Amino acid sequence: MKDLKYMGRSEQVFGVDELRLVGGKGDGLRMLNVRNAAGLEFYVSLDRCADIPRLSVSGVNCGYFSPSGFVAPAFYDKNDFLRSFTAGFFTTCGLDNVGVPNVDEGEEVPTHGTIANKPCEHSAYWIENDEIHVKATVREAVLFGRKLLLEREYIVPLYENVIRLTDRITNIGSEPAPIEVLYHCNMGYPLLSEKAVVDIPSVSCVPRTPHAAEGFDDRLTMEKPQRGYEEMCFFHTFSGKAQASIYNPDVKTGVAISFDTAELPFFTEWKMMGEYDYVLGLEPGNCDPDGRAHMRERGLLEILQPDEVKVHHVTFTFTKE
Repeated sequence: MKDLKYMGRSEQVFGVDELRLVGGKGDGLRMLNVRNAAGLEFYVSLDRCADIPRLSVSGVNCGYFSPSGFVAPAFYDKNDFLRSFTAGFFTTCGLDNVGVPNVDEGEEVPTHGTIANKPCEHSAYWIENDEIHVKATVREAVLFGRKLLLEREYIVPLYENVIRLTDRITNIGSEPAPIEVLYHCNMGYPLLSEKAVVDIPSVSCVPRTPHAAEGFDDRLTMEKPQRGYEEMCFFHTFSGKAQASIYNPDVKTGVAISFDTAELPFFTEWKMMGEYDYVLGLEPGNCDPDGRAHMRERGLLEILQPDEVKVHHVTFTFTKE
């Protein structure tokens, strides 16, 4: 660590603070406020799968904070997903389903699954070798049903604006279990505006719906907020090591999301240019958001065998000029 003799405590420049929210539907939520020495600051929601609801670089906000705001797990209703969808910079979708609710082999699975509304059982943080480490464990297990354990780690260099995310998902049960995971990364104002430059250098891309097909040629063009805008999704295909990015010259800030298609072969672009509902989703995953039953029908549903471990790596790189 550099220049410690200049500080009363290192938290003067970087560190992790433990917080609890007070009031509203987020009352009591446990949070970690993580700050490095290069301008990166974000929250880790320990009662919401250790997701990242807010993130900024040198004071510039990068994520989309939905009208629902902070919502504690007690207010989660699987039949009304959007009322508890904070979105934030990053929400985990899965592990039982991604996308639309559906019935798969007799099991009803809700919109985007339930893992994002589950509290972490264990968490820890420390600083080592000029890096901040945050670890958390979330369990999705049920009697007579699937038993999965998600072990998450964030590594943040003190002097570089990067977050390296590693997820280990283990089938701790005795039966094979389907798993769906989508990293719902949500870009928001002022990073996102009509001036933003979006780069998704995929090998191929198809629109999700006929409506999205109408906007296919402008899929990477961001617009001003519009009343009555209907969302569009585009399914991108990458090969090998992949990256998608957004940069806004107005605020001289950018975000690049890197992943390996051997781990996460699907990528969804969610374009929503509505007034107040103004967000761009850049979403790597092991499935598309059309639901688990649809993935099974196509022979693309990933099944985790007992004691099998699946590891995902996603790297977020931030630029600020």
